[in-house]
Amino acid sequence: MTDPAEYARQVERYLCQRNQGHLVRVVGPAFELVRGWATAGVPLKVALAGIDRCCARLEARGARRRPVRVEFCEADVLDAFDDWRRAVGVGAAVAEDPGEAPAARKPALAAHVERAIARLANARGVGPAVTSWHRQLERAIRDLEQIAPSAAKVRGEQRAALVSSLVKMDDELMAAAIEQLDAGRARQLRAEAEEELAAFGSRMPIEARTAAIELAFARLVREGAGIPTIRYE
Repeated sequence: MTDPAEYARQVERYLCQRNQGHLVRVVGPAFELVRGWATAGVPLKVALAGIDRCCARLEARGARRRPVRVEFCEADVLDAFDDWRRAVGVGAAVAEDPGEAPAARKPALAAHVERAIARLANARGVGPAVTSWHRQLERAIRDLEQIAPSAAKVRGEQRAALVSSLVKMDDELMAAAIEQLDAGRARQLRAEAEEELAAFGSRMPIEARTAAIELAFARLVREGAGIPTIRYE
């Protein structure tokens, strides 16, 4: 079980870093808010990602005159938690009525393919392909570039076939990403995946928990490799 006090200290430390060293204490109502995240099972990394979202949005508006307080980040943290729960298949734990939450709108297929190409190119970097992983990324980029011109036009069975091909490409890329991990890193990521789901383990059937851990592990691998989700869901 996550220690709420340590969780709050980690959030406070990270928020201080995001505020260029300006100390923002997580005490009183702010501590109760963060403690609620911990007891609801929001993984610390997900909470920090939500804080990043909040800070990035505020920074995009221009120079900030005041430090970001943790209360400002609540909506972004819960949004990040919703994204995480969908990714690993965990039921709602913080929303009073999760059935009322609107489904996220998917981007157009063509835009999805273009974004995937851009993110894969960023993960690939520059220079010659010196590893099998680099070559795998290059193949995925080339395959998507062949699909891109028709992505906005296909309909019906052709569209379904294209979407199925994206699923296959995503599976192959993830298999390659996992294969290129060394044994120590793979164990570390699996341990992180289990830790993320610790708050939900006792409430999930064994089969569901095992599947959720695999999805959480894949998410961490994807995040670490900097690769996008190619499948279109």
